[in-house]
Amino acid sequence: MFNLDEIDLQILNDLQADGRLTNVELARRAGISAPPCLRRVRGLEEAGIIRGYHADINSSTLGFGVAVFAQVGLHSQNESDLRAFESKTAEWPLVRECHMVAGDADFVLKIVARNWDEYQRFLSDELTSAPNVRNVKSKLVVRTSKQLPGVPIEEIKI
Repeated sequence: MFNLDEIDLQILNDLQADGRLTNVELARRAGISAPPCLRRVRGLEEAGIIRGYHADINSSTLGFGVAVFAQVGLHSQNESDLRAFESKTAEWPLVRECHMVAGDADFVLKIVARNWDEYQRFLSDELTSAPNVRNVKSKLVVRTSKQLPGVPIEEIKI
């Protein structure tokens, strides 16, 4: 277990908001010098708290105008069948997120496509024809009013 302090939380909050911050700027915001800041960041990475750094890309500007959340039910929930489906989703570039869930569905997928026709082709050619898939319920995203990365760091109590 990694013991976080206020400085670690500040570093995490700042990097979560802007992963391109320089170490010098990150250290300034945390109120420490650059070398210990870099050591803390490396420690957070090694502990698996920081998993990576990503650009937040506007999908519609690149022609991906459709986002869909697909609830997928499987015929079997044996662990090997669940893992096989997860492996299959890793092969599909349009699937951007895959979450195993409890409730009416076994998985929820976030899928992006250039248009509705491309999603429909993916749905019929790939998703519904995949082994063990029983049913798919599609939820077309009409508008996104909130999309934040990570976790609410400000809610963590030390």
